[in-house]
Amino acid sequence: MKQKTVAILQSNYIPWKGYFNIIKESDLFIFHDDLQYTKQDWRNRNKIKTSHGIQWLTIPCGTNEHRKICDVMIVDDGWQKTHWNNIYNAYHQAPYFRSYAPFFEQVYLHIRWHNLSALNQYVIQYLAREFLDITTRFDDSRIYNLKENKEKRVLELLTAVHATKYISGPAAKSYIHEDLFTKRGITIHWMNYSHYKQYPQFYPPFEHAVSIIDLLFHVGPKAKDYI
Repeated sequence: MKQKTVAILQSNYIPWKGYFNIIKESDLFIFHDDLQYTKQDWRNRNKIKTSHGIQWLTIPCGTNEHRKICDVMIVDDGWQKTHWNNIYNAYHQAPYFRSYAPFFEQVYLHIRWHNLSALNQYVIQYLAREFLDITTRFDDSRIYNLKENKEKRVLELLTAVHATKYISGPAAKSYIHEDLFTKRGITIHWMNYSHYKQYPQFYPPFEHAVSIIDLLFHVGPKAKDYI
């Protein structure tokens, strides 16, 4: 049987390059948004680099934690123009800003977003396919009617898509039991983010842990070489 490499992650707001690295290494990437929403996490916020240091861009989603990520609605649309203005001020002088600005202007100024998951998934898939030349297939966990919870839920989903290899971020080592995956014929590949090269970036010192847009605006088509 041909090996099938699968990654499963919640959708994040304009994620960092490591997120796209996981997508790139997978044959199938599954958005896992039918999980509980968590505040002060990456689902609705990320960081950009500015002349005043690191700045958070946060989508207002309310304080209710008793809902799934896929059910999080965005009530106030004032954030969209604010985020675009912040991005513009931070990056409009970057070498490739004009190359990508039309897409982001569409996202922030011409589309009214009501659902957080819909926004995140749309942006992630577009950036991966159109700007990073990633050919990975995307899927959504909601179509599988999963019954299990936590680690068993991941195994249930991997089994449903006939995965033979599972890519996971290193943080999951604290709760993943590899023997359970091995028994299902699934090997685990732990991501290692320590090898990333630096690129020309405004406002030193260099910072890796910022949104992918920082990489795109600075190096353009070469961005794929840095993930």
